[in-house]
Amino acid sequence: MSADRMIRLNALLQRELGQLVEIYVTPEVPHALITITGVRVASNLREALVFFSVYGTQQDYAEKVLSVLLKRRAQLQSALANKVVMKYTPVLRFKYDATPARADRVMEILSELQIPEQETQEASGDHSSAEEASSDSTPE
Repeated sequence: MSADRMIRLNALLQRELGQLVEIYVTPEVPHALITITGVRVASNLREALVFFSVYGTQQDYAEKVLSVLLKRRAQLQSALANKVVMKYTPVLRFKYDATPARADRVMEILSELQIPEQETQEASGDHSSAEEASSDSTPE
């Protein structure tokens, strides 16, 4: 299968699984925001690795969501087979994607630094005046 077609298939499955997760998984973990961040279908179309992220107030939401996804895997596959016509419906495997959590942590660290705006303007002003001074003097 061509690379473009695989990309389109992965995007289609990601979109459809996102909708199915809202129906089958979210009611069991109501205070968690579950996002399907990506899907990688094997070249033989028999397996699909589904990446998900969880945003919630409790740290153990990722484990809870994973257990619900595994419990509802057969229902998700069946519903996916009804929505997306494929020769083979891939067996779904789930993997937690910590990238959004790491990005939140980086943003949190950056906000804790909070460099005052006046200092940054002074620093950039000093730098630009030094450049002007060096451009004014021409080497002979």
